[in-house]
Amino acid sequence: MSFWPLIKILPVRTNFRFVDFAKYAGAISIVAAIASLALVLIPFKGPCGGLNCGIDFKGGTVLEFSTAPKIVDLAKVRAALAEKELGDFRLQAFGDNTGAMVSFQNPPGRDANAAKSEIRREIERALGTVKFTNDATVGAKVSGELFTSGIMALLVAIALMLVYIWFRFELQFGLGAVVALFHDVLLTFGLLAFTRMEFSLTTIAAILTIIGYSMNDTVVVFDRLRENLRKYKKMPLREVIDLSINETLSRTIITGLTAILALGGLAVFGGEALFGFSVIMMFGIALGTYSSIYVAAPVILLWGVKRGEEEATPITFGAASRP
Repeated sequence: MSFWPLIKILPVRTNFRFVDFAKYAGAISIVAAIASLALVLIPFKGPCGGLNCGIDFKGGTVLEFSTAPKIVDLAKVRAALAEKELGDFRLQAFGDNTGAMVSFQNPPGRDANAAKSEIRREIERALGTVKFTNDATVGAKVSGELFTSGIMALLVAIALMLVYIWFRFELQFGLGAVVALFHDVLLTFGLLAFTRMEFSLTTIAAILTIIGYSMNDTVVVFDRLRENLRKYKKMPLREVIDLSINETLSRTIITGLTAILALGGLAVFGGEALFGFSVIMMFGIALGTYSSIYVAAPVILLWGVKRGEEEATPITFGAASRP
């Protein structure tokens, strides 16, 4: 049929004036970043401030058990533990799925050994014969070190991205990319604090993935921008930026929508364990697309770039909109 595929409804070429709205988008981004920072830091108490830390960063007890040779029915165990309102817990299989691990925080005011015994009983009630292979307690100190290591991993990833863009393009491109990455990470943390979604090692993995996606999208725009700067040496920088974004827009939309549709299915059918991860990823992908257009590119506009043998005069932020 002539109207299929539906992707053909997207225009091949667009001529949006993105730079005209740069100062308004910048103001919104600054307000959102400040609000996110406030949500994350307030109240000022460890280990996670305003974030809803999971077991990974608060500490707790880990029980490992096996139902070999049968596969562990995680749904039954999760339902049994949820009925008892034992508090925050995490359940996951490992190996050949005949073994599993449940991590939980000791409910306030209750003896740790009594909590272990109750969870063992609930697991046996749900699964029948179960062999408990190991149990361990993760203290607050270890969890605090884990939290620090996770944040350091994010900062190192951003620093390495700066070095990569600096060598591939120019320093101002690298600064634009890093500002966009900090913007994306900070607003993602703001989402976590606002919605009270659990902040865990899985969340760290999601944010690292968002950093990679955002950087990939920014590199595509920057690569086209560098090419157009060489091609249109007399064109004003603002117009070259608009041209470059428009030329990569259809690719950005198609890639982003494809990823969001896949993650949407994962959020709906992946169960509670994958819901938070999927929502964070969808938010981060949309945010990465926005930041490559309205955060990274305006930094280039403000800083100026080298064009051939001459260096472009930096444009003030107020000049970002057309008269």
